[in-house]
Amino acid sequence: MPPQINVFFQRFGAGLKSFTAGQRTLAVLGAALLVVGIVALSAWLTRPALTPLFSGLKSTDASGIVDQLKKDNVAYELSDGGSTILVPQDKVYDERLKAASAGLPTAAATGYSLLDKMGVTSSEFQQSVTYKRALEGELASTIEAMDGVKTAAVRLAIPDKSVFVSKTPDTTASVFIDTAAGATLSSDKVQAIVHLTSAAIENLKPDNVSVVDSQGNVLSTVGGGATGSTSKQASDYENRTSDAVKAVLDRVVGPGNSTVAVAADVTGESAQQKSETFSNTAGALPLSESSKTEKYTGTGGGAAGVLGPDNIAVPSGTSGNGNFDSTTATKNNAVNKVTEDRLIPAGAVKRQTISVGVSQAAAGGLNLASLKNLVTSAAGVDTTRGDVVTVEVVPFSTAAADNAAKALAEAQANAEAEKQAAFFSTIITAGSILLGLLILALVVTIILRRRQKREPVDLGERLDLQIMPVAPPVVALPPAPETSAIPITALPPLPGPSTEQLESERRRVEIDSMVAANPERAADYLRSLMDDRQPA
Repeated sequence: MPPQINVFFQRFGAGLKSFTAGQRTLAVLGAALLVVGIVALSAWLTRPALTPLFSGLKSTDASGIVDQLKKDNVAYELSDGGSTILVPQDKVYDERLKAASAGLPTAAATGYSLLDKMGVTSSEFQQSVTYKRALEGELASTIEAMDGVKTAAVRLAIPDKSVFVSKTPDTTASVFIDTAAGATLSSDKVQAIVHLTSAAIENLKPDNVSVVDSQGNVLSTVGGGATGSTSKQASDYENRTSDAVKAVLDRVVGPGNSTVAVAADVTGESAQQKSETFSNTAGALPLSESSKTEKYTGTGGGAAGVLGPDNIAVPSGTSGNGNFDSTTATKNNAVNKVTEDRLIPAGAVKRQTISVGVSQAAAGGLNLASLKNLVTSAAGVDTTRGDVVTVEVVPFSTAAADNAAKALAEAQANAEAEKQAAFFSTIITAGSILLGLLILALVVTIILRRRQKREPVDLGERLDLQIMPVAPPVVALPPAPETSAIPITALPPLPGPSTEQLESERRRVEIDSMVAANPERAADYLRSLMDDRQPA
């Protein structure tokens, strides 16, 4: 290992040893926080972007695809209850090709592809059922291509043709629709589905197509068309009328200052009416015209007799002259004939009532008669069928508005609090990482710049003097009275250090001072001495 690295580790260890317990704890915590932040940041930055591999999978298909991903060591995630598989973006196409080669996901044959598997030995019943399934599959896939439709299923009721019946029943169809999340089918789309289905099947009328959604709502009934049930027709009419009246009131009294309620009574039965009307155009010439005139004049002859008791004419015995005059005219005129066949569907409005309430706070200076006329015109009111319009000025309750405003304020406060919490969390995370970096930099700086300082230890000698003083001779004390005399011998003086020892100690002190002041220069000097030495 190079000497510079050894010196670095030695200084690092010496610096750690010089720390107090609190400093060591702070340094360890900072280093651990820094490591965790670096690991989390690197994991977040190196995380691959995930893209849906397949969606709307069955459980068996999802299991097979997951096994294939595990075999290829490809990271994946499951979502939507296991029906969607997410993989890294750079692995999507490769895994799709591998799954396709393995026959995944398995999809049941639909549409005209069913006819490819039929053999020449298929019975007439099998051919008929397979052809009907093919038509149903093709219609379902076509309807699923519409915007807002998630899945679709079509069932056809095609009667068998027979020469033993005089009239074949009509073909009917039922369509099941599962809409996408948040999507609704408008009446125009329902009409499109009905006409698409009826036009694709022979002898299938639009009135014989039933459409039902996944919520159980009947969008089109057999015989009733795409208008739906009577209650739905009434609800649609009430909504349209209410929206029209509401639009007028919002411009007059302002939004939120009026309320509208419409109750419509619609017919629940359909009818068929046939009428013939004849008319003649005034001043038109006749197609043909003829006249006949007869006139007779004669003399003599018996006069007419009178019947007797036995119904026998009795001559009157008189005679005279006779005259006959007759005129006949025939004229054939051109006659206009109009034959009308009318089909009256269910849902015709028999009577409606409209109730309008206007806020008292916004009705200052408002002409109720003019407002009632506006509502009558906007709703298409017909007084001859018994329609009623009521307009009243009443005080409105503000409890709902106050609650809504309070809920809105709370939602805004919660959103602001969440935003601030996320902001402070980001700041704390960034500050923790920055603090860890600063602590690490501080530790490294302290270790690199720390200098060893040695304090001189007093060992009872003066190293700055060239000659040590000689200890004075010990003087014997006189014996104490009334005690036995004990001879006391004077100790010889301690020998002092020699001049060579003092010089050596001085040089050692200078070298220690130089090493402590500039260790790099001392190390370079020692290395140079070691390099200059020649082997013996």
